[in-house]
Amino acid sequence: MPRLTNLINKYPYLNALLIMLVMGALSFSLDSWFLPKLGTLMMLQLGVVMVALQGQKIPAVMAAFIGALIFNFFFMEPRYAVHMINGEDIVNMLVFLIVALLTSHLANFYRNQGEALRQVQLRSSILMSVSHDLRTPLSTIIGTLSTMQAYDDKLTIDEQSELLQAALDESHRLHSYIENLLQATKLQHGEMVLQTSYQPLMPVVQSVVKRFDDPRIKLELGHDLPQVHIRESLLEQAIYNVVDNALKYSGQTSPVIIRVASSAKWLEINIIDSGPGIPKPLHQKVFELFYSTRHGDAGEGGTGLGLAVTAGIVKAHQGALDIISTHSGCTMRIRLPAAKKERA
Repeated sequence: MPRLTNLINKYPYLNALLIMLVMGALSFSLDSWFLPKLGTLMMLQLGVVMVALQGQKIPAVMAAFIGALIFNFFFMEPRYAVHMINGEDIVNMLVFLIVALLTSHLANFYRNQGEALRQVQLRSSILMSVSHDLRTPLSTIIGTLSTMQAYDDKLTIDEQSELLQAALDESHRLHSYIENLLQATKLQHGEMVLQTSYQPLMPVVQSVVKRFDDPRIKLELGHDLPQVHIRESLLEQAIYNVVDNALKYSGQTSPVIIRVASSAKWLEINIIDSGPGIPKPLHQKVFELFYSTRHGDAGEGGTGLGLAVTAGIVKAHQGALDIISTHSGCTMRIRLPAAKKERA
């Protein structure tokens, strides 16, 4: 269905022609079964409406002219000749044009209204997310620094180090959230433009592991890994989001495995955790923007940003993000097209 939609958007005039030819053929077939002339007229106008509902006026007007010509040629007396000389012919042509223009105008209007509603819902979701997920780390940072300021002369070096580490961890969490929010906004507005380069993936994965500095993360590398065309900073954020999610749900001692391997056409990054897993009905739901199992401040769900942003970034790299069904835990697979070796 997405491929069909892309073809329609790419070739609107061809799409209008095909629709009108199909409706014309259908009308001609039904006419042989003694369908009234008004019925054939309605069939052709239905074709015009189908084209006009796509919201583009010029293809709709083109469909109107084709529909009027088909009706005039095949169904008006004398048949099988184009004749636009009497009032009925002109009225039919005008009706086709009015149907095309009104329908395309209404389609554009409701599409714009739908887009405006979607933007309002997006802003509302961002506001609710920001109100919770900015407040929590900021409160922790402020509380930690306030404690250090108030009890500076009473804290041991170890206590100061622990408080500083807590503030630093929350700062990293805040930075990750803001980065995801920025990328989500770009994705929603279609502003993410990739400038990729041909490079190995391993430095990106190793950078993610270094950012966490968590002994639970285990790295497993395949042999002869192909290079890929990537935007390093974006892909690092995408992998970071998945690993962060895996660590969050795996408990304090369970390992999270990052397994990098290659197949004939793909470079695969499997992030494997030992958490409760994701129910199969939610395998696509979790990639929706702001979807979270958390309700307000309750529950263990996240911001609903990380996986949605990851899916958008991977898709922008012509890759795929999937949840692999397993008996326990969760395996998320990022697949990137392996680049052919470039000539020097």
